Parts: sequence; structure tokens; C-alpha cells
Amino acid sequence: MEKPIIYTTPTCVYCKMVKGYFREKDVEFEEKDVVSDEVAREEMVEKSGQMGVPVTVIGEHVVIGFDKGTLDMLLEEKQEK
Repeated sequence: MEKPIIYTTPTCVYCKMVKGYFREKDVEFEEKDVVSDEVAREEMVEKSGQMGVPVTVIGEHVVIGFDKGTLDMLLEEKQEK
């Protein structure tokens, strides 16, 4: 399974929730801080069409915010492949 990418900011509570949830599930992820990384910020806007965080990319899917149900579904799909 390719690593999910989480676009975050340092002060975002929901970003911390997504990262904590992935750690609980033992899912390795890549974090991109859109405050300090302009390229990551541009990627996030291109993929999600918005400036809000967190944005999580799992394969072709983009999840905005901390949507546990959608994250679970996408993680299960990726583990089955």
C-alpha cells in the first residue's frame, strides 16, 4: 500500500486527529506542512480545490477534514489490494 499523504498545518486540531488515528491503525503516512512548504500547498489546492486542512490523499481519493468513516473505507480497500 502506498503511503497516504496528509496535508497539514502545525496548529490544526483535525490534522492532529488524522495523524493520531493513522498511528492507532499502524498506517505509515507522509505529512506535508502547507505553512512551510509552498509546493505542498500548491499540490493540496490542485488536488482538493481548497485551502483548508487537513487534506488526506489515499491513492486517487481525496478526503477533506477528519472523516473517519471514509478513511476506514479507503484504508480497507487499499489493504485488500
